[in-house]
Amino acid sequence: MDKLNRLFDIIKRYQSSYRKSNMVSGKRNGTWKTYSTDEFIACVNALSKALLTRGLKKGDRIALMSGNRPEWNIIDFACNQIGIAIVPLYPTLSAQDLSYIVNDAEAKMIFVSNAELAKKIDQAMEEHQLHIDVFTFDTISNKSNYEELVREGQTQDIDLLPFRESVQWDDLLTLIYTSGTTGKPKGVFLTHGNILSNVEACAHLVPQHAQTALSFLPLCHIFERMVVYLYLSKGISIHYAENLENIVADINDVKPQIFTTVPRVLEKVYDKVVEKGKALTGIKRTLFFWALKLGHRYQEPPKNGVLFNIQLAIARKLIFSKWKEALGGNIELIISGGAALQERLARVFWAAGIKVLEGYGLTETSPVIAVNSHVDTDIKFGTVGRVLKNLDVQIAKDGEILVKGPSITVGYYKNEAATREAIDDAGYFHTGDIGEITPDEFLKITDRKKEMFKTAGGKYIAPQTLENKFMESTLIAQVMVVGENQRFPAALIVPAFEELEKWCKYKGISFDSKEEMLKNPEVIDKYQKELDRLNAGFGQWEKVKKFVLLPKEWTIDSGELTPKLSLKRKIILQKTEEIITRLYEE
Repeated sequence: MDKLNRLFDIIKRYQSSYRKSNMVSGKRNGTWKTYSTDEFIACVNALSKALLTRGLKKGDRIALMSGNRPEWNIIDFACNQIGIAIVPLYPTLSAQDLSYIVNDAEAKMIFVSNAELAKKIDQAMEEHQLHIDVFTFDTISNKSNYEELVREGQTQDIDLLPFRESVQWDDLLTLIYTSGTTGKPKGVFLTHGNILSNVEACAHLVPQHAQTALSFLPLCHIFERMVVYLYLSKGISIHYAENLENIVADINDVKPQIFTTVPRVLEKVYDKVVEKGKALTGIKRTLFFWALKLGHRYQEPPKNGVLFNIQLAIARKLIFSKWKEALGGNIELIISGGAALQERLARVFWAAGIKVLEGYGLTETSPVIAVNSHVDTDIKFGTVGRVLKNLDVQIAKDGEILVKGPSITVGYYKNEAATREAIDDAGYFHTGDIGEITPDEFLKITDRKKEMFKTAGGKYIAPQTLENKFMESTLIAQVMVVGENQRFPAALIVPAFEELEKWCKYKGISFDSKEEMLKNPEVIDKYQKELDRLNAGFGQWEKVKKFVLLPKEWTIDSGELTPKLSLKRKIILQKTEEIITRLYEE
């Protein structure tokens, strides 16, 4: 198979080896818009010509703010085949961060998907006096449309070959700005070679027979973007879901064999399944919870005994087959990243015949450092898998994970101080994560170095370990452990309100007001018992002694979550400062 030297070689391979009538499709207003391989590449080439005609050149940057849709890929490839770098913008960015990133990256043009985002860009540019051409995907009055550029390029007689040949392995492909929870956003400099080396090192993750994938995690994040490149390098058809609200319908429409997700989505799927199980009666209910209990005992495939496998075959036929049907019927593989996955979820999904592969990485590492495999002998629950073969991982004396290899960023754009802080003289990138390598060479993450804290007694607390355990409760939607320099750890808990309301209804407790419901002594006692149960396996100094129930969920839009649904701890601490103070005063 032809060697991939620049990112756009992926679509050349797709055309020569996999040409399809449905290469990429996206759902808009309930209807699928499909591009064949030839249509897709024709749009890419036309847009490249239009950009060249308008004076853009190799080394320039173009900003892109959109949800997942085929136009995202078309612009990406149109730019990278002529040496222009994409600067993805999260739709949830503040006007201040938007203007900072666009200005810092010196973007020459901006593409946005819809009227809402166009208005956001206009406000950011007006407030900070930026003058940049903006093109929209949707038709919006008084706005230039991206289709105009495509049509313009179709009329241009430009040979793109010299432009493609000028692009090299180590040329800038994209600048991805980190969320900037502390200080200004930092632009991570990633080359064609960085991302292609990661694509090729992850090639073993996708079964050869896979043909159809669904995508709903944001393409502006490197995790989904790299996986989409991986899909395309394997000739897979990609379908972009319209939104998370309709994800179940889109899954059943597309019937994918593979998709990526974050643990929070899997937790919600699991909770819904358990909820339906609780509504069953008689023998059906008994069988459901027998299968669920069996699933939680599932071990790595070679470790499961003959009797267990016989029972599992029965459970799969009677119960777990319905899980697969709910995910379209063809699902084989789910790749999970962005945060720690509860071990029990990995076990039960594997038991159901749905292989969930937990991986680990960062934007700066393009992104995958380690990942579990779909091969039965290459998986270890409770770990993030084996380190990719082209990377060198070392564990520092303080437990921090250090990594070196071809997918590691050369540094932060126009920020030498941050680059020196992150990459040492030996070329190792300091991840900020604490971990260990098991005797059988699997990488295990124990916590974020910067998120660990000391109690007043001098004991270290790893909050993510506690939080991951607490998330096993169906009554807890979100949780953050606090307690730096305090006598003991405490927890901020956002209840799973749908589940809590059912419990309250059963107990005859009013839930007209969330605030009143959360003050009810029976509700508080219920959560205390949940924490007592989940605290049991931790050391005395680690156990959460107090908690508070919060009435409002943390979201991306309100600023408490990153786009990959991780907690922005400093923001949450700032917003709940008074609550935490009262918690420790009582």
